[in-house]
Amino acid sequence: MRKALRGFLSLAVLIGTVSATGASVGAASAADATAIRSAGSDLSADATADIKDRILAIPGMSLIEEKPYAGYRYFVLNYTQPIDHRNPSKGTFQQRITLLHKDTSRPTVFFTSGYNVSTNPSRSEPTRIVDGNQVSLEYRFFTPSRPAPADWSKLDIWQAASDQHRVFTALKQIYSENWLSTGGSKGGMTATYFERFYPKDMDGVVAYVAPNDVVNKEDSAYDRFFENVGTKECRDRLEGVQREALIRREPLEKKYKEDADTKGYTFNTVGSLDKAYEAVVMDYVWAYWQYSKLADCGTIPADAKNAPDQAIWDSIDDISGFSAYTDQGLERYTPYYYQAGTQLGSPDIKQPWLGNLSRYGYQPPRTFVPSSIPMTFQPSAMRDVDTWVRHNATRMMWVYGENDPWGAERFRLGDGAQDSYVYTVAGGNHGSNVAGLADDEKAKATADILRWAGVAPAAVQSDPAKAKPLAPYDARLDKRDVTSERRQGPALRP
Repeated sequence: MRKALRGFLSLAVLIGTVSATGASVGAASAADATAIRSAGSDLSADATADIKDRILAIPGMSLIEEKPYAGYRYFVLNYTQPIDHRNPSKGTFQQRITLLHKDTSRPTVFFTSGYNVSTNPSRSEPTRIVDGNQVSLEYRFFTPSRPAPADWSKLDIWQAASDQHRVFTALKQIYSENWLSTGGSKGGMTATYFERFYPKDMDGVVAYVAPNDVVNKEDSAYDRFFENVGTKECRDRLEGVQREALIRREPLEKKYKEDADTKGYTFNTVGSLDKAYEAVVMDYVWAYWQYSKLADCGTIPADAKNAPDQAIWDSIDDISGFSAYTDQGLERYTPYYYQAGTQLGSPDIKQPWLGNLSRYGYQPPRTFVPSSIPMTFQPSAMRDVDTWVRHNATRMMWVYGENDPWGAERFRLGDGAQDSYVYTVAGGNHGSNVAGLADDEKAKATADILRWAGVAPAAVQSDPAKAKPLAPYDARLDKRDVTSERRQGPALRP
């Protein structure tokens, strides 16, 4: 049976005509859905069949592994996607997906981090709130979900949104209840872009700490943020350590080279150890506010000028990470820096407290992508999304942290928005979520998420103040350690 269904793969990769703006024509989406349903309907639509068999009956879907978890079925899958959704005949690649299955009668949350997908079970906050299923998708070009050979021109926000659209279309035949999309940081951006290009797919969007760099060359909002964030005492401490790291460049770079030689680090992409060193130091203040809180400022040396070299090194390494801009640290994040330099934009902050100590300034994304990969910036991409959000956002929610630098340029709503909201967590960093909001806002946001998912209890419908997550907290599934994320790559990435 499954072998016969795989023969219909060519139907499953049918992608509709694309308009001049890059959005998929509605009729094409309908044709896509019809093709997938007709190819796999005999088993995937059979509610009596085992859920694994129903999923694997979808053309192009294959199992990597199933992992046990109490109360769920958890699958790690591959799904065959076109490299180019505009021209499916150009070839395919395998995109990694995970599926945390609760019950087909429950709503489904579509999660993406915008980066790699974890192959261990976890729940996003909306998944816990609605007590639902969760589909998690690895972003195209993050390995192993990368076409070979890699045509980097096919890495853009429309192609990625079209990946999500095809996954949703394929799984909607099994998970027929309401769907929400979500993600944090670049994942929140991804959920927003998905809604912009395929606004009829989801029943709601919950985007966390999602930057919105509409005009890439205008970054004064970030400069104003750093002038006022936290307290002057904390800012002075951070700025002092950063200055000393550049003043003591010679002895600390000697230490950096010894460390690199020991660990086998190389610097071919950025061009030199000196450029990599400065890039790490220039990230220091940003990275602190992104991942830490004001209460953590006591860990920063108070008298940087008289602190030993080791104390300066340790503070920079702990906050920014000296491995970040090595070839080994950058390799995983090449797709992010490529997108930052072609569509997403990137911050360029002044940091006047450094005077003339910087040799390179805030280095652009081009510095962090191998020179063999061509890049051309497309200034219209973010303007298009921002305009669409302001005038068309419906059932969309953004949550930001007050002290998170990425929130300095954020999504904002215009007169055309309906049933959409922007919240800010007081004192929050890049890990801000609904649970961190003030009580009245938390209840309102939770009630809206439940309503959009179609599972708001009668008591919540009559009184949103009674809203709370439907699933109990699970320490393994629900914990997101923002601090550990800075250890996994460059600090200055959303």
